[in-house]
Amino acid sequence: MSKGLSYKARRRWSLVILLIGMPLYVVVAVNVVELFDRPPFWLELVIFVVLGFLWIAPFRFVFRGVGQHDPDAKRDDDAKR
Repeated sequence: MSKGLSYKARRRWSLVILLIGMPLYVVVAVNVVELFDRPPFWLELVIFVVLGFLWIAPFRFVFRGVGQHDPDAKRDDDAKR
C-alpha cells in the first residue's frame, strides 16, 4: 500500500506551492476583485478569504505536518544503532 508523499517531498512541494502558487493566487484574487466596481471593504475581505480557502484546500495534504519534526528521522537514528 502506498504511503503517499514522503516528508521531504511534502516539504519541497510546500515550498514550491508557496513560492509560485501564492503569487499566482494574489494576481487571480486581485483580478477577481477588479471585476467588481470597488466593492465595500467587508465584501472585499470576504472575497479574499473565500478565494484563499479555495486556493489552499487542494494542497492541504501537502502542508499537513510539514512544520513538525521529520517522522522518518527517528527511524534512521534507530537503524544506525
